[in-house]
Amino acid sequence: MAEQYAGEEAERSESAIPENVVLVGKKPPMNYVLAVVTQFNNGVKSVKIRARGNSISRAVDVAEISRNRFVTDVKVNNIAIGSEEISNEDGTKSKVSSIEITLAR
Repeated sequence: MAEQYAGEEAERSESAIPENVVLVGKKPPMNYVLAVVTQFNNGVKSVKIRARGNSISRAVDVAEISRNRFVTDVKVNNIAIGSEEISNEDGTKSKVSSIEITLAR
């Protein structure tokens, strides 16, 4: 989970982020729920919800809203937690917590 989130969803390039990954940032949770539901409606079997730092609680909300209200046949397949080292603007390094929630049919 080494992508740069920068507080918002990182721009998707062809090689950086797979199509079935939703990066959670500072936007309202329903924006990310829409992305998850869209992925499942397009026939994807599993979706990974990733977040770092203060967005972790929002990622949990996205997973719960998605599976309880919109896509009720989806289960939490895996939850991976960890920490990543990022470079600050002043050149120092700091660690930030990260989470990846996998929802699957």
